[in-house]
Amino acid sequence: MLRYVTKRVLVTIPVLLGVTLIIFTMMYFTHGDPARLILGDTATDAEVEALREEMGLNDSFIERYIAYLKGLFVGDLGTSYITGLPVSAEIAARLPVTAKIALLSCLFAIIVGIPVGILSAVKQYSFIDNLTRVLALLGLTMPNFWLALMLVLLFSVKLGWLPASGLYGPLYYIMPIISISAVSVATITRMTRSSMLEVIRQDYIRTARAKGLSEGTVIFKHALKNALIPIITVIGIQFASGLGGAVVNEQVFAIPGVGKMMVDAIKARNYPMVQGGVLVLALMFSILNLLIDLLYAFVDPRIRSQYANKKDKKKAVEAGITVASDKAV
Repeated sequence: MLRYVTKRVLVTIPVLLGVTLIIFTMMYFTHGDPARLILGDTATDAEVEALREEMGLNDSFIERYIAYLKGLFVGDLGTSYITGLPVSAEIAARLPVTAKIALLSCLFAIIVGIPVGILSAVKQYSFIDNLTRVLALLGLTMPNFWLALMLVLLFSVKLGWLPASGLYGPLYYIMPIISISAVSVATITRMTRSSMLEVIRQDYIRTARAKGLSEGTVIFKHALKNALIPIITVIGIQFASGLGGAVVNEQVFAIPGVGKMMVDAIKARNYPMVQGGVLVLALMFSILNLLIDLLYAFVDPRIRSQYANKKDKKKAVEAGITVASDKAV
């Protein structure tokens, strides 16, 4: 298992380097002059040129990219063009907000999606199943930013039940969580239903029922446990999507997270902030994928056995041979 984790961590390094190259290239060729935006239209050309030289914007693409990589290797994500503060410090201040919203949205999707998916599978082709599939289809096709705007218009403007912006208490989390998790709820519901339908048709499920086990034991102990692998995959993907979806929803609800910070940085041509935000999100995605793979091994012993080292496999083989020899005797 340790060898597998080490291998996955090493694979993450070129992935992150590729992300830095892509985002750096996009920012380099983006139209607009950060120096002119910082100084304003009243600044002279000489003042703008002096600031460009100070910020290193006059260097070539290769020179600027190499300088950026050198900073990354020592943990320096650069300095914000607007505030003059380290990018890492600003991201560290805002990342907990985005991560908290994404985590709560994912938990909400799990709490709603898995039970509804199980119920839909158990009641296949019933009214509940048909209604669930229609609602899941609506959830998949509905843009989360549009849902966010509709929630604000209904619950804030029309009814006045919930605050429209900010993040100052529990009530402020309700609409962002619902808007971000809508697609996740629908996806988890559909995957749970599909995976459960495949499992409950297996012979060992019929055998468990024939033994007189209760329906709850059959569904939750036998069927759900064997249907978890694809569900876990979808949950991990949806959590990552929640981090990305927060970029738009934080702007709608004026939430001071990484998403709103990146949108504001793009508008201001604040290249270091955009590059740092994308790199941190890519790193979180990579870590999340690794955790999902490790969770596979925890849920399914067959997968865990594949990661056993050679000594363990040799011992298992020798033990099997010994047992076989004893039986033969």
